[in-house]
Amino acid sequence: MRLPTLRRSRAVEAGTIAGPARLDRRTKRLTGRLRPGDIAVIDHLDIDRVAADALVATEVAAVVNVKPSISGRYPNLGPEVLVKAGIPLVDDVGEDIFQELREGTTVRIVDGDVLVGDKVVASGVRQDADSVTAAMSDAREGLSVQLEAFAANTMEYLKRERELLLDGVGVPEIETPINGRHCLIVVRGYDYKEDLDVLRPYIREFKPVLIGVDGGADALVEAGYTPDIIVGDMDSASDDVLRCGAEVIVHAFTDGRAPGKARLDDLGIPSITFPAAATSEDIAMLIADEKGAELIVAVGTHATLVEFLDKGRGGMASTFLTRLRVGGKLVDAKGVSRLYKQNVSVSSLLLLILAAVAAMAAALTVSTVGRSYLEVVTEWWDGLLFQFQRLF
Repeated sequence: MRLPTLRRSRAVEAGTIAGPARLDRRTKRLTGRLRPGDIAVIDHLDIDRVAADALVATEVAAVVNVKPSISGRYPNLGPEVLVKAGIPLVDDVGEDIFQELREGTTVRIVDGDVLVGDKVVASGVRQDADSVTAAMSDAREGLSVQLEAFAANTMEYLKRERELLLDGVGVPEIETPINGRHCLIVVRGYDYKEDLDVLRPYIREFKPVLIGVDGGADALVEAGYTPDIIVGDMDSASDDVLRCGAEVIVHAFTDGRAPGKARLDDLGIPSITFPAAATSEDIAMLIADEKGAELIVAVGTHATLVEFLDKGRGGMASTFLTRLRVGGKLVDAKGVSRLYKQNVSVSSLLLLILAAVAAMAAALTVSTVGRSYLEVVTEWWDGLLFQFQRLF
């Protein structure tokens, strides 16, 4: 992954960073309003890679975290992404910073201290490549405990959602025709932009049903496509994208509560509610499978155990079981690009050009018009040679 080059001032080089503070306890919500040079103040235990990628993309000057960015529960990937991008990370500064700072207040970071003027409002640990590497090494030792917890969560989810997983009970009726078609499910997760880019030939030829999961709908629009279905709790899809005409399915809690539906009602957008304990990307896969999709291609979703753990929540157990349910229909976007991409060798290209030239020559030779053109060209060539002979 290519990381943006961050502009560095002399103050940063000297170890001091200054900029306006932007605060939010939800990192995903904060990244929507961050600008280059801002200092992001977050409350994010064990920063995952998706959050870190989003922070890097905004070109923030620094990240200040209320919680430990690596707690030691498992080797989460986010802090390593930040330090590799050259973004200073100050860790574990404590909850009081949210009372001490206001949105837009200019702050300075000196080593592990956060200052407003000359007043230190919070202090933490300034992370670097060495400290992150050491913390990741320690975290790997606790991986077995997390695996046990993940297995327990998986069994608990299977007990609660057995009918949904095994028989599709609870999957809502939808208007978008899926049976016998390919479905492309887009989550704004790992490397989604790169995957969408390499899938352009596949999308153009197969015209799959385009399903955006929350912010994945925006990702589709940014890539030049219009989603057919939008699935999620509606906390990160933009208003304009929600109005694009796609069929909207709101992910609700198992008790029926759907906070995202109120937003859609305010926008005047009709929607369908799908109560489930699974994640939004999981219910998108379950809908596609239950409605008869021939193939499900996933962009930006979680595919490996490390990614499941890096998401940092017990709900990821549903993803593991959903992938077992969907089975052979599901293909990761990277796999499709490797299988679908066709390389034309240089020798084949030259052979094609020679064949075209030979065909044109044959056509000119056998046709009356072609012979006339050949006579004109021959006379022109003889005249050119004659002029050269006269010169010498």
